[in-house]
Amino acid sequence: MNPQFLYTPIDYLKKVGPQRAQLLKTELGIHQYQDLLHFFPNRYIDKTQYYKINQLQRNNAEVQIIGKIIHLKMVETGNKGFGKRLVATFVDDTGEMELVWFRGHKWIKDSLKINEPYVVFGRCNWFNGVFSMPHPEMELMREHEQSLRTAMQPVYPSTEKLTNKGITNRVINQLMQELFNESGVRFHESLPKSIIEELHLISKAEALFNIHFPKSQELLAKAQFRLKFEELFFIQLQLVRKNLLHKQRIKGFVFDKVGELFSDFYNNHLPFELTNAQKRVIKEIRNDMGSNAQMNRLLQGDVGSGKTIVALMSMLLAIDNGFQACIMAPTEILATQHYNGIMELLKELPVNVQLLTGSTKAADRREIHEQLENGLLHILIGTHAVLEDKVQFQNLGLAIIDEQHRFGVAQRAKLWHKNTMPPHILVMTATPIPRTLAMSLYGDLDVSVIDELPPGRKPIKTVHRYDSNRLKVFQFLKDEINKGRQVYVVYPLIQESETLDYKDLMDGYESIVRSFPQPEYQISIVHGQMKPADKDYEMERFIKGETQIMVATTVIEVGVNVPNASVMIIESAERFGLSQLHQLRGRVGRGAEQSFCILMTGHKLSDDSKTRLQTMTQTNDGFEIAEVDLKLRGPGDLMGTQQSGVLTLKIADIVKDNDILKTARYYAIQLLKSDPNLEDPLNKEVRVSYERLQKNKTIWNYIS
Repeated sequence: MNPQFLYTPIDYLKKVGPQRAQLLKTELGIHQYQDLLHFFPNRYIDKTQYYKINQLQRNNAEVQIIGKIIHLKMVETGNKGFGKRLVATFVDDTGEMELVWFRGHKWIKDSLKINEPYVVFGRCNWFNGVFSMPHPEMELMREHEQSLRTAMQPVYPSTEKLTNKGITNRVINQLMQELFNESGVRFHESLPKSIIEELHLISKAEALFNIHFPKSQELLAKAQFRLKFEELFFIQLQLVRKNLLHKQRIKGFVFDKVGELFSDFYNNHLPFELTNAQKRVIKEIRNDMGSNAQMNRLLQGDVGSGKTIVALMSMLLAIDNGFQACIMAPTEILATQHYNGIMELLKELPVNVQLLTGSTKAADRREIHEQLENGLLHILIGTHAVLEDKVQFQNLGLAIIDEQHRFGVAQRAKLWHKNTMPPHILVMTATPIPRTLAMSLYGDLDVSVIDELPPGRKPIKTVHRYDSNRLKVFQFLKDEINKGRQVYVVYPLIQESETLDYKDLMDGYESIVRSFPQPEYQISIVHGQMKPADKDYEMERFIKGETQIMVATTVIEVGVNVPNASVMIIESAERFGLSQLHQLRGRVGRGAEQSFCILMTGHKLSDDSKTRLQTMTQTNDGFEIAEVDLKLRGPGDLMGTQQSGVLTLKIADIVKDNDILKTARYYAIQLLKSDPNLEDPLNKEVRVSYERLQKNKTIWNYIS
């Protein structure tokens, strides 16, 4: 087959025509033959059995019947909202039933043939003593016998607009038949022979045919495995190769000495013994920065696992080697907290650390800019303000990005251009990313994980309580406050409805003020509609211990560190996602005292909500929670829009096909180890497909 065949505009396919072509493009993104070929069914119906009308049961099942239409009539429904319906009397040798259409009457009526044998398929309803089938799929018996029909009938994704315009599942099926008739089912192989033989994969052509026209359950399963493997293999090939090329091409500064600052801090100023996980991660970072390739590493660690110490020791390595370092955080609160924490740790060492945020005064800014350029400033901590063009370093050697999913790609790239040579990059996140997702989203980064908490941290006790238990919960809060502890009460934030959120928050605040009266209790309140200065003022009061209760929306989710706060109450906990619940819980448990997280809900809960609450009460392990979250929400949702681009998959599902993903990554790594530039003639098919992938954005545009 001519490779250009698949790039033919869809308008040229028999039975399409200009109007249909336009709808296929706008509704389904099908512009060329290849888009149609890779428009995969989302389920299959078994059409092996033909029923007689007297065998029908009142079970609402989808059935297939052979018979004839003997009569057609238009019926007024008597219901103003519904207008007319078209009713056909359909008979076989055992009885009669009705076929019903509520829309599209004219073209349906014109296309139906009386007294000709038809095969009808659809869901049966029982009404007024008669079986009826609304909007059946219909095929003349003679066409049914000739079509590329299979026992397993594919069902394609559709939209209301397509159905209303008569582009039914049957029409898509016919177009697919036309495509396969024209192509002669000859499709180029895209995987090397060695992988096909080792994994016993069916051929590309066989897989594509059986995904649309499966001859049996077994062949359908083989086709699905082959195409899922291929899709994931090429994604992994891209990511792994990007990482290898990055290491070959992008040279990094070589930090070859462990100097005075690092050794002094490690031996004399460490506030606690490092965990084995922290030691392992620092060693991985040292190895990266000691090679002459630029480090590009993701550091994952649950809330409170001690990522800051690892970041600080990495920065000391840079300074010992004569370079500057910076940390960029997504919010002013988080940047300030990093600054305070690092200043405390470095108070006895000769290291110059400055904070740069949107609210830094102009005079201080000028001084920071000067010290950065003349090299007197060692560590800069800041928000997006660090990216401004005015901010120029003398020699930036290490850039650390915290909670990186909140920064766009273009923003991160700006940091690269602050130097003649790009700095080493360490990306940190407290949002545990399931391994499957990390392999797909961050497959081009090296990943380090801190998977143990520092000693002395007690696991947070998490309980679920209903609103009806509120008085007991309030009594528990009073007992904790009497012990000198502090409490968070968090309300959900639904972006669409700020007024409702505000009302919820204020109602809650008033009920707390009634139960915890002044002057015995002091309460802070923080929400999105406050001015930043007022927000900071209230936060400060809580951090200093001047207020015992902080009533807030989710603005406190990331970064607030108050070791004395031991209770987190999450109101309407069923309205939060799992990762958010876990992040909020991480705001307590930072001191030596036992901490508690109380999830408050009403009695009406969906199954998903019950699963989330149960998961939270059963485990504190962020990675376990992330796996459940991934199963509940799916990958695109979990990472937000800017991260899910790599996951617009046509057939694979990185949650359900986790094992296939691991296999695909393994084979991609093996292939690139033996043939990094894909020059081996045995890998010609892979190279051709890979090059097409580089040109086109979607996976399936290139592997045909």
